[in-house]
Amino acid sequence: MIYPVKLQKASVLVLVVVSLVILTAIGLGLLTVSYGVRHRAIAVKSESIAMLAAEAGYEEAIFRMSQQPDMLGALNSPAFDSTGNLTFADSYCDYTISFYNFVASKPVYRVLSEGYCGNFNRVVEVYVVQAVSGWDMGMCRVPSSSTETDPVYYANGEIIDILIHINKLNDNPDEKDIYISGAPQFLDAVEMGESRYTDGDSDKYSSVMGLFDNGIYFDQPDSRITDEDSVAQKVVRFKDSTLESLKLKPQITAPLSNPQKAVQLEFFVEGGAGKVRITEDCTVRGFRQSQDSSTWDYIIKPGSGGNQYERYDIYGYHVMPQDAEATGKRRTIKVEDTYVSQSFGGVQSEPGGQIFVDGNVIIGGDSSLHSGDQLLKGKMTVVATGNIWIADSIKMDGERDGDGMPNRNNPNVLGLVSQKVIRVVDPGMSECDDFSEDKPVEPSGYKYVPIGIADSGEPLDSYERRLPSTTVIEGALTVGGGGFGAENVRRGYYGDRKEAGFSAQDNLLLRGTLSEALRGVVGLIGKDGYLKHYYMDKRLLEGILPSDFWLKGKYIPAPAGWHDYRI
Repeated sequence: MIYPVKLQKASVLVLVVVSLVILTAIGLGLLTVSYGVRHRAIAVKSESIAMLAAEAGYEEAIFRMSQQPDMLGALNSPAFDSTGNLTFADSYCDYTISFYNFVASKPVYRVLSEGYCGNFNRVVEVYVVQAVSGWDMGMCRVPSSSTETDPVYYANGEIIDILIHINKLNDNPDEKDIYISGAPQFLDAVEMGESRYTDGDSDKYSSVMGLFDNGIYFDQPDSRITDEDSVAQKVVRFKDSTLESLKLKPQITAPLSNPQKAVQLEFFVEGGAGKVRITEDCTVRGFRQSQDSSTWDYIIKPGSGGNQYERYDIYGYHVMPQDAEATGKRRTIKVEDTYVSQSFGGVQSEPGGQIFVDGNVIIGGDSSLHSGDQLLKGKMTVVATGNIWIADSIKMDGERDGDGMPNRNNPNVLGLVSQKVIRVVDPGMSECDDFSEDKPVEPSGYKYVPIGIADSGEPLDSYERRLPSTTVIEGALTVGGGGFGAENVRRGYYGDRKEAGFSAQDNLLLRGTLSEALRGVVGLIGKDGYLKHYYMDKRLLEGILPSDFWLKGKYIPAPAGWHDYRI
């Protein structure tokens, strides 16, 4: 059948119209999809920019936190603005820094940063804590005169099983800030404040990179251990929170040469309870080293910014008033009776013991209650504005791992903080071989107090004393006015400092952490003093230590502490 021409034309027109409708629909669909994809691309781009802006605000907040001498103090000061903002070409952010809570005794801070781009915004909410190192030092050098320092080397055969951080030295010409002789073993990571490269892009570390099996990290924020103000602010807050009866201010009362005021502390366990015996108003016979250029007994000169040094009078022996017990100047209390909580923003930390001494502290004695060692059961922090003299081994009660380290569930811990130095005494100074005295002086009304262990064959109260051949110190040590080490170590000498055995090399075993404004000399290998064996007590990462005395300038997210989301 043949259709009329008009009908054929009509059919073609219908087909054309239908095709146009279909093509128009397809076109509109494609335009819609294209618009949606473009719109989604713009949204994704804007969200990404908002997220980057929020992260930039977080980084700015963390940087500002790292610049504060004391973060809790800053948040409590009207001079510190806890908010901030950043503006970029196509975005901006607002951020807030606040205190959140305590984890045990460690402060946790909240950084909330909101980034904006157009109609889009993203939020970064992070809970951060102050990082903890094993061994922080202002510099890997030791004072050798009032204005000069000498490098201290990690030597062949040494095993360093502790996380190390060394501040940037700013030396000229620019050399490595860590000094290495031979091939010591670094079993943990090493952090450096300085860059790996000089300003001329020369690699300072290429010859030693193979030693750092667990990594070496450069351009890390400096520890604030060298900042006198940082240490002082924390000391003031510690003092303010300590029980009034344990804010001790000893007086010099005995007529000794170079007298220095001190409090003696002895830790022991009796009847299952941790106890501390406190003797106030002790007078230390200090031996002046100002004319002796052969020793390393220096502290940082206060107010010098850490660039000038001076000798100090080392510990010789000490006496106490004979009526100390009758007058209450010698008393024994339970460690738990020293407990207080840090409080901030209505939130309290876990309780721990605190003793504050405006003066020097001697830790040690010769009591049989602790079998020749100081034994601490409980949590305790001792802060001194002067020196802390260690005159015995100091150990924690409780369970231990196979390597001798306190078990992770062991609740006993000690913190020692000195605004001057923490030093292991030379017990031989009480024999006064090089001085006009031939034994300790006991002025009328005063009693000589022996420390350490009597020499073999000597009576228990003999003034001829020694320390254990392996002297053990378990705790977190913070040294604001110099370095941790041993007193009366002599340069190039053999055996001038009295050791437990005159022929054997003694060891100093530290289980804990150490922050020191500069290095202190522990000994000279094969000659005088100790060999060091330092091990990190990782319980200290978890906030177990009473009070807030960490000084690292680095803040890191707490476990599961990072959250980012859109609004």
